[in-house]
Amino acid sequence: MEKDVSWKEYFRDDERYADVINGIGCGGLQLVAGEDMQEAEQQTILGRMFGLAGRGKRLRTRDVVRKVAFGVSFAIVGLENQEMVDYGMPLRCLEQDVGDYEKQAQKLRKKVRKQKGLGTEEYLYGFAKGSRLYPVVTFVLYGGREPWDGPKSLHEMLDMEGLPEKMRALVVDYPMHLVDIRRLENTNVFKTDVKQVFDFIRCSGDKQKLLELVQSDGHFKQMEEDAYEVVTNYVRAEELIQVKEEYSREDGRIDMCQALKELLADERMEGREEGRKSIVIKMVQKGKSDEEIMELTECSAQMLWEVKEGLKK
Repeated sequence: MEKDVSWKEYFRDDERYADVINGIGCGGLQLVAGEDMQEAEQQTILGRMFGLAGRGKRLRTRDVVRKVAFGVSFAIVGLENQEMVDYGMPLRCLEQDVGDYEKQAQKLRKKVRKQKGLGTEEYLYGFAKGSRLYPVVTFVLYGGREPWDGPKSLHEMLDMEGLPEKMRALVVDYPMHLVDIRRLENTNVFKTDVKQVFDFIRCSGDKQKLLELVQSDGHFKQMEEDAYEVVTNYVRAEELIQVKEEYSREDGRIDMCQALKELLADERMEGREEGRKSIVIKMVQKGKSDEEIMELTECSAQMLWEVKEGLKK
């Protein structure tokens, strides 16, 4: 839940939303800007489409969605955040996209039926000959540690065994647009801190690689608070979440580089202390004198006492 909330707050920023559309949907070309983003009404998929509200059915809304201006044209672009593989994701995307088309159609029918000079069919169905809907696209942002092993299209969810080839060709497919964050080959297509957020998630499984990343990119020394919360919540970096205030700057940004550097230094120190303690335990068990143990391991009298008390239990 915390990860979902942090993602939604993060993508309230229209420049970031535009950055994802440009980077993923337009191959890095800068075709839309933050000013081209408009709020889009959320569609409750099952409730509005099928009248199932109040019958024990789960209602779904998109994580985030925008109406995007491409010059004089528009498109509806939704983002779905996934940490785990949803083996029904293509169908879920289809439901959401159809829901957005149906929402457009409802408004269009009302508008069309107010027009004069309509043909019988146009008035009856609420669509004039020249009526058009805006395209709808959904991007699934997947940040799971394991590669996506679920279906990526509607066809991959269907059992078409025994179906003649000609019939198979008539079954309409619906591809899912998956963005596997941890396996992105090029994040340079992003121009906002979406790049840093995705890079952090990509490197989060290797602490040394992560430290090298934040030290080599100056943006991590002045991260926006919502970007910091996204990455720390997403990779479950509880220690970094707890020290956020300690590394906050006067301008409200956060020095992720310093926070991570000191955190890893503390971990290495704790590791050395644990190693020293293990040696002390073995020497006590072998009957070595206190003086010999403290001289050879350079442990404190307090540590030696704690070890001995622990062995008594």
